[in-house]
Amino acid sequence: MVSMRLKRFGSKKRPDYRIVVIDSREKRQGRAIEEVGHYHPLAEKKEEQLVIKEDRVKEWLMKGAQPSDTVRNLLNKSGVQVNRKARD
Repeated sequence: MVSMRLKRFGSKKRPDYRIVVIDSREKRQGRAIEEVGHYHPLAEKKEEQLVIKEDRVKEWLMKGAQPSDTVRNLLNKSGVQVNRKARD
């Protein structure tokens, strides 16, 4: 199953995350299929905190990618509507 989840980068106590489309069996730092955005929770400006490629996200959701709970919340926060589906 393909999922959308966060991949952690950055140094200790300075997290940066990439929102990636990845096979659900891969490790957290595993090889991603595609990067569809990034999240910098410590950025000073609100518009720099969350950057999402909406067209790519919508395409992967149409193909059946399941976002993690955190990614679903981030997508809803940015204005991309994600329907809640039962996860296997």
